[in-house]
Amino acid sequence: MSATTQGRTPSSDRDGPSDVGPAVTALGGGHGLSATLGALRLLSDRLTAVVTVADDGGSSGRLREELGVVPPGDLRMALAALCDDSDWGRTWSGLLQHRFASGGELDGHAMGNLLIVSLWERLGDTVAGLDWVGRLLGARGRVLPMASVPLVVEADVSSQGRCSTVVGQSRVAVTDGLVEQLRLVPADPPACPEAVRAVQEADWVVMGPGSWYSSVLVHLLVPELAAALHSTTARRCVTLNLSAERGETHGLSAPQHLEALRKHAPGLRVDAVLADPSTVDDRDALERAAAGLGARLVLRQVRRGDGTPRHDPLRLAAAYHDVFEGVAG
Repeated sequence: MSATTQGRTPSSDRDGPSDVGPAVTALGGGHGLSATLGALRLLSDRLTAVVTVADDGGSSGRLREELGVVPPGDLRMALAALCDDSDWGRTWSGLLQHRFASGGELDGHAMGNLLIVSLWERLGDTVAGLDWVGRLLGARGRVLPMASVPLVVEADVSSQGRCSTVVGQSRVAVTDGLVEQLRLVPADPPACPEAVRAVQEADWVVMGPGSWYSSVLVHLLVPELAAALHSTTARRCVTLNLSAERGETHGLSAPQHLEALRKHAPGLRVDAVLADPSTVDDRDALERAAAGLGARLVLRQVRRGDGTPRHDPLRLAAAYHDVFEGVAG
């Protein structure tokens, strides 16, 4: 499906304020990217989400297999996160996330996935379809796929002295072993041109939180997107997770998350690493790991007050404000 955008009306053309706040491009997928966007939309209207397109499970996986489209699920979640906190925004966000429960073929499908794929079929243009959904929602920003074709994630995983290859994002996300190396199939996928441009033209690029290997680091394996991340004049912020996830990063310390980033993107310079103090066992080690990327460490409480490993949008927004304004960690 084409990723060209001729003749579309982008969501950024909606009525209302424009050019408010820094231009921020956020990379990731799933709940992690949703948390980032939920905070960033409180700071800026100039947002772009660049989203992984390797999902192969659930509703997205079924639509991908049946129709040959890029999986819409993570794109849908990003669009829902950009809805504002009005009756309109809450209603449309809830509708996008609504899942059918039945004894038939609709069971488990998300309404937003069906809406997005319907627009893709009508328009023949992936990016235009996403822009039309964003315009319908009044989304505070734009959502783009990281690549123009559906991708497969492969990982070399070591466990109990053995190394094996795990295939598929859904399987990599829950692997019990240590991920040694990531790959994409195809190995040299075409990047979404608008995503590359969003990275090049941003004031800030934000990576993470999220499933570290299967949602965050995969962006670094798309050659044109990786080149843009290296060459952009934007500053770069890495946001660490609130807890070690079951599966791909179980037992991985905060410094080891940064070491994995450095391994998969050697030479990539980072300006800031944002972490919640409750996740840091060894501040000195994390500061050294951040410095190895060229970054300063910013510690802020961004966890919700109920003790769950979920981000508080207001706290995370305040933390990003401090990062963008250069407030010390």
